[in-house]
Amino acid sequence: MTIGISTVQDVLENYKSAVYEQDAEKFLSTYAADIHIYDCWGKWESRGISSWRQNVIEWFNGLSEEGDVLKVDFDDLTIEENTNVAFAHCAVTFVAYREKPEEKLREMTNRFTFGLRKVNESWLITHEHSSLPIDMKTGKGMFNLK
Repeated sequence: MTIGISTVQDVLENYKSAVYEQDAEKFLSTYAADIHIYDCWGKWESRGISSWRQNVIEWFNGLSEEGDVLKVDFDDLTIEENTNVAFAHCAVTFVAYREKPEEKLREMTNRFTFGLRKVNESWLITHEHSSLPIDMKTGKGMFNLK
Protein backbone atom coordinates (compact mmCIF):
# COMPACT_ATOMS: atom_id res chain seq x y z
CA MET A 1 0.00 0.00 0.00
CA THR A 2 3.00 2.30 -0.23
CA ILE A 3 2.02 5.76 -1.46
CA GLY A 4 5.38 7.54 -1.46
CA ILE A 5 5.41 9.39 1.85
CA SER A 6 8.97 10.57 2.30
CA THR A 7 8.87 11.99 5.86
CA VAL A 8 7.49 10.77 9.17
CA GLN A 9 5.73 14.13 9.56
CA ASP A 10 3.93 13.47 6.27
CA VAL A 11 2.67 10.12 7.66
CA LEU A 12 1.11 12.01 10.57
CA GLU A 13 -0.39 14.65 8.28
CA ASN A 14 -1.91 11.83 6.19
CA TYR A 15 -3.36 10.36 9.41
CA LYS A 16 -4.98 13.70 10.29
CA SER A 17 -6.45 14.39 6.88
CA ALA A 18 -7.66 10.81 6.33
CA VAL A 19 -9.49 10.84 9.67
CA TYR A 20 -11.10 14.19 8.87
CA GLU A 21 -12.12 12.92 5.41
CA GLN A 22 -13.15 9.51 6.84
CA ASP A 23 -11.17 7.95 4.00
CA ALA A 24 -10.27 4.43 5.16
CA GLU A 25 -8.04 3.63 2.18
CA LYS A 26 -6.05 6.83 2.59
CA PHE A 27 -5.76 6.18 6.33
CA LEU A 28 -4.60 2.58 5.83
CA SER A 29 -2.15 3.52 3.06
CA THR A 30 0.59 4.38 5.56
CA TYR A 31 0.30 1.13 7.56
CA ALA A 32 2.48 -1.90 6.85
CA ALA A 33 0.80 -5.18 5.92
CA ASP A 34 2.19 -6.73 9.13
CA ILE A 35 1.02 -3.87 11.38
CA HIS A 36 0.73 -4.62 15.11
CA ILE A 37 -1.50 -2.26 17.08
CA TYR A 38 -2.37 -1.93 20.75
CA ASP A 39 -5.48 0.24 20.94
CA CYS A 40 -7.59 1.74 23.74
CA TRP A 41 -10.94 0.78 22.22
CA GLY A 42 -12.91 -2.37 21.61
CA LYS A 43 -10.59 -4.96 20.23
CA TRP A 44 -7.48 -3.89 22.11
CA GLU A 45 -5.02 -5.56 19.72
CA SER A 46 -4.87 -5.81 15.94
CA ARG A 47 -2.35 -7.89 14.05
CA GLY A 48 -2.12 -7.42 10.31
CA ILE A 49 -3.69 -4.91 7.97
CA SER A 50 -6.92 -6.94 7.51
CA SER A 51 -7.69 -6.84 11.22
CA TRP A 52 -6.84 -3.15 11.40
CA ARG A 53 -8.93 -2.42 8.28
CA GLN A 54 -12.04 -3.86 10.00
CA ASN A 55 -11.53 -1.59 13.02
CA VAL A 56 -10.94 1.50 10.89
CA ILE A 57 -14.00 0.88 8.71
CA GLU A 58 -16.19 0.38 11.79
CA TRP A 59 -14.76 3.59 13.31
CA PHE A 60 -15.35 5.69 10.20
CA ASN A 61 -18.81 4.18 9.58
CA GLY A 62 -19.82 5.06 13.14
CA LEU A 63 -18.71 8.65 12.63
CA SER A 64 -20.50 8.87 9.30
CA GLU A 65 -23.77 7.42 10.64
CA GLU A 66 -23.80 9.96 13.45
CA GLY A 67 -22.93 12.83 11.07
CA ASP A 68 -19.74 13.60 13.01
CA VAL A 69 -16.50 15.05 11.72
CA LEU A 70 -13.34 14.21 13.64
CA LYS A 71 -10.37 16.53 13.82
CA VAL A 72 -6.99 15.30 15.04
CA ASP A 73 -4.13 17.26 16.60
CA PHE A 74 -0.68 16.02 17.60
CA ASP A 75 0.86 17.74 20.63
CA ASP A 76 4.30 17.36 22.22
CA LEU A 77 5.46 15.45 19.15
CA THR A 78 8.90 13.84 19.25
CA ILE A 79 10.28 12.06 16.18
CA GLU A 80 13.49 10.02 16.18
CA GLU A 81 14.64 8.46 12.95
CA ASN A 82 17.57 7.00 11.11
CA THR A 83 17.80 5.78 7.54
CA ASN A 84 15.18 3.01 7.71
CA VAL A 85 13.58 3.03 11.17
CA ALA A 86 11.76 5.75 13.11
CA PHE A 87 9.53 6.21 16.10
CA ALA A 88 7.31 9.05 17.17
CA HIS A 89 5.46 9.71 20.39
CA CYS A 90 2.92 12.38 21.19
CA ALA A 91 -0.42 13.28 22.68
CA VAL A 92 -3.20 12.89 20.11
CA THR A 93 -6.39 14.86 20.62
CA PHE A 94 -9.54 13.79 18.81
CA VAL A 95 -12.35 16.37 18.67
CA ALA A 96 -15.73 15.37 17.24
CA TYR A 97 -17.89 18.04 15.62
CA ARG A 98 -21.33 18.00 14.10
CA GLU A 99 -20.64 19.00 10.53
CA LYS A 100 -23.39 21.61 10.11
CA PRO A 101 -23.34 23.80 12.08
CA GLU A 102 -19.88 23.17 13.48
CA GLU A 103 -20.77 22.13 17.01
CA LYS A 104 -18.15 20.54 19.28
CA LEU A 105 -19.57 17.27 20.65
CA ARG A 106 -16.72 15.62 22.53
CA GLU A 107 -12.96 15.57 22.93
CA MET A 108 -10.36 13.14 24.18
CA THR A 109 -6.60 12.92 24.31
CA ASN A 110 -4.65 9.67 24.11
CA ARG A 111 -0.94 8.96 24.31
CA PHE A 112 0.44 7.44 21.09
CA THR A 113 3.68 5.81 20.05
CA PHE A 114 4.30 4.96 16.40
CA GLY A 115 7.04 2.66 15.13
CA LEU A 116 7.84 3.08 11.44
CA ARG A 117 10.13 1.62 8.82
CA LYS A 118 11.05 2.81 5.37
CA VAL A 119 9.96 0.53 2.53
CA ASN A 120 10.74 1.51 -1.07
CA GLU A 121 11.56 5.07 0.05
CA SER A 122 8.22 5.48 1.84
CA TRP A 123 7.57 5.47 5.59
CA LEU A 124 5.05 2.92 6.87
CA ILE A 125 3.67 2.51 10.38
CA THR A 126 4.61 -0.98 11.62
CA HIS A 127 3.54 -0.59 15.24
CA GLU A 128 1.09 1.74 16.97
CA HIS A 129 0.32 1.89 20.67
CA SER A 130 -2.32 4.15 22.17
CA SER A 131 -2.92 4.42 25.88
CA LEU A 132 -4.59 6.41 28.61
CA PRO A 133 -3.50 6.94 32.19
CA ILE A 134 -5.83 5.17 34.63
CA ASP A 135 -7.28 6.78 37.74
CA MET A 136 -6.26 4.27 40.42
CA LYS A 137 -9.25 5.13 42.62
CA THR A 138 -11.93 4.62 39.97
CA GLY A 139 -10.17 2.31 37.51
CA LYS A 140 -11.33 4.58 34.67
CA GLY A 141 -9.27 6.10 31.89
CA MET A 142 -8.40 9.79 32.11
CA PHE A 143 -9.14 11.15 28.64
CA ASN A 144 -8.17 14.81 28.70
CA LEU A 145 -4.83 15.07 30.45
CA LYS A 146 -2.03 16.88 28.69
